[in-house]
Amino acid sequence: MSEMKIRRCVAEDRNELMRMRLALWPEIGSDGTNQEAEAAELLAKKDAIVLVAESPGGVGLAGFAEVGERAYADGCDTAPVAYLEGWYVDEGFRGQGVGRALIAAAEDWAREQGYREFASDALLENVESQKAHEAIGFEEVERAVRYRKAL
Repeated sequence: MSEMKIRRCVAEDRNELMRMRLALWPEIGSDGTNQEAEAAELLAKKDAIVLVAESPGGVGLAGFAEVGERAYADGCDTAPVAYLEGWYVDEGFRGQGVGRALIAAAEDWAREQGYREFASDALLENVESQKAHEAIGFEEVERAVRYRKAL
C-alpha cells in the first residue's frame, strides 16, 4: 500500500465519506438524520477531525477515521481524551495497513492537540473490531452491557 495517502477529509469527499459511514453504521440511513448536514457539521468541528485514506491510484477512498474529544473515557487517567468515534476500511483494503495508517495519523493529530490518551469502543459482538483495536495497541479496559427504558 505504498501509494496510500492519509489526509484530512474535505468537502469534496462527502459522498465517499457518507458511503463508508453508511457501511459502518447502516442504521443512520433510516433514522431520519440529514446525512448531508451531519457531514458538513462533522467536517466543520474544531475539536475533531475526519481522516481519510485515498485508494491507490487516487480514485475514491479506502477508509476513514473520525476522532473527537470526550470529557472522559472509561479506563483513562486523563481528561479530556481523544476518542475514536468511527473507524472503517473498505473490505477490499482490509489487512493491508490502511486501518493502521489511519489510526497512526489520528494519534498524531491527538498528540498535536495535547491529548495524552486515546480511547475507543467496540460492540461486544464485533470481534473483528476488537481484534483490529488490539492489533494496533489499544488495550481492553472493561466490558459492559448497557440498558435503556423508554419513559
